[in-house]
Amino acid sequence: MIQNGSKVKIEYTLFVDKKVFDSSKGGEPLEYVHGSGQIIPGLERTLEGLKPGDEQKTHVGPDDAYGPIHPQAIIQVPRNQIREEGAIETGMILSARNAEGQAMQGVVTEVNENSVTVDFNHPLAGKELYFEITIIDVS
Repeated sequence: MIQNGSKVKIEYTLFVDKKVFDSSKGGEPLEYVHGSGQIIPGLERTLEGLKPGDEQKTHVGPDDAYGPIHPQAIIQVPRNQIREEGAIETGMILSARNAEGQAMQGVVTEVNENSVTVDFNHPLAGKELYFEITIIDVS
């Protein structure tokens, strides 16, 4: 039975906006240690007490997943401060460092003549997540 400290293997499919966003089906199962914060809190709570062979469908809201969208994480950067080679296009992933020197990745959401808008929110921030889970192993 899944409890704090259990090594867990699951097969999952994640749906976002009614479309498959990610899945481990046909590949290696996801492995994690229960209670260690390696998976989102809402999913971890749902799996508590399950055992191998159990199947679970669950919904996880933004507050128990990747949080809400933070408007302050969407910034305009002067185009001359971007060191990217070649054309900058909407949808590109750009890397940057915050004031503390931590690496961050953002998605280009708008490109203008003098600036580029980059969204540094997690791609799943603000999203409703739906999971189909099968417990493969618990040790």
